[in-house]
Amino acid sequence: MIKCVRIVFTLLVVVPVIGRAAAAYQIFVSNERSGDVSVIDGSDNQVLGTIAVGKRPRGIHASPDGKFVYVALSGTAPSAPPKLDAKGNPVFERGKDDDDDAAKSDKSADAIGVLDVAARKLIRKISGGSDPEEFALSKDGSKLYVSNEDFKAASAIDIASGKVEHTIAVGQEPEGVATAPDGKRFFVTCEAEGDVYAIETGGYTVVGHFKVNVRPRSMDFLPGGGIGFIPSEATAELNVVDTAKLDVVKVIALPANSRPMQVKVSPNGTKIYVSNGRAGTVSVLDARTYQLLGTIAVGTRPWGMAFSPDAKRLYTANGPSNDVSVVDLDTDREIARIKAGTGPWSVAVVPAR
Repeated sequence: MIKCVRIVFTLLVVVPVIGRAAAAYQIFVSNERSGDVSVIDGSDNQVLGTIAVGKRPRGIHASPDGKFVYVALSGTAPSAPPKLDAKGNPVFERGKDDDDDAAKSDKSADAIGVLDVAARKLIRKISGGSDPEEFALSKDGSKLYVSNEDFKAASAIDIASGKVEHTIAVGQEPEGVATAPDGKRFFVTCEAEGDVYAIETGGYTVVGHFKVNVRPRSMDFLPGGGIGFIPSEATAELNVVDTAKLDVVKVIALPANSRPMQVKVSPNGTKIYVSNGRAGTVSVLDARTYQLLGTIAVGTRPWGMAFSPDAKRLYTANGPSNDVSVVDLDTDREIARIKAGTGPWSVAVVPAR
């Protein structure tokens, strides 16, 4: 009798594991303060595992074929946000920015981690230049274009060799990096003075430079690439950029108390989503008229965002609340929160293969 009970108990434990459906897609979340990446099943919001990667993981993106996820790692310790002046602009000490305390830096930890999606493990680290924060991939997935925050530079990295091929001088505190839809240029936004650089991917020369209001954190494009969007955190604005003329054609005021971080254009090009940082919201705008369509309440200080493969869900990384918000894009409402590691910074979604 005892043996039968044991057999039944074993079956009850094992069957749910065997019968579990494969994830429709996986969500990878970089956790800046716990030094790891959370992996979440997109079909049921369950955490599948946690991958230790190294110090201060921030920018995170998947390879075009979905086999790998890359994550920027930095040995420069996090610091408190800078003090702001009456207009909301950051105030730096003379000769310093808010991330260049050399005494707190471990340059040996600077790298790009390479994660195997199927195995859910870190398989190697490659050079990312000094203090890599964000990056974008080339259209063919062979190169990484990286912002080196403490070095006032951007790096072009060959993934196969793991080596930095080119270093391009840019402005103070480079952060956001975005590859244009045609792959011929990538853009680097620099926080401290609002500089934006356009760099051609053939020879890595700077082909243009323009300014927006300070703390531009990220960039995204309408399908086709003629128009780009850049948020200015300090002034609660979204800049509309003519990417051919490299000129700001319109500045959109976001809701009061917004601290815009990341901008994402919906895959069909009809809407713009902006994570508003300390406001704890995401703004939704019409991508053609730029009218504000709504504001979605999410977790604390949302930063990075990503769409589900079918574009029915939006995920936001909420740093101080250590979780990820799941937003239903049919209703523009948060429908779930998923616990992550400590200090979620950004999100990458990988479709099932």
